[in-house]
Amino acid sequence: MRRSARSGLRLAVECLPRHTREAMLDGIRQNEIVVGAYVTRDGGVCPMLAAHRNGGRTDFISFAIAWDRFCGAKRARRATERELRTLEGFLQASLAAEVDLDDAIADHQSLSRSRRAREAEATGWGWLAAAEEAPPQSSTSSVTRANASVCS
Repeated sequence: MRRSARSGLRLAVECLPRHTREAMLDGIRQNEIVVGAYVTRDGGVCPMLAAHRNGGRTDFISFAIAWDRFCGAKRARRATERELRTLEGFLQASLAAEVDLDDAIADHQSLSRSRRAREAEATGWGWLAAAEEAPPQSSTSSVTRANASVCS
């Protein structure tokens, strides 16, 4: 089953790297955007070239195909307001949908460590947590010494 042109464009936008989507959003606001061509004689540019000119250096042919299919491009022409609003909406939605999970992951790991430490203290296994956090002893095993002599 073939996707609709609208959902194909949405998917192509979501597949673009974040920096390219940000650059494309700036680019479509600053340039005359066209469909059916990379660039026109009167200065119009496709959204991908607009992104490229704003720092989004990505080559993503499936976006160009999806854009032209969504617009029904048979020849080079200016993009309509509706087409531009739709593209801008997809770009904004895809950027807003991205959540930075690094902070949430760090919070979760911190809470898990503190919970495990509390449980270890309550059960009398607190010495185990202290042993895991201690740096390893500086004694060199015979395997380590053998590997060191081979790698030298």
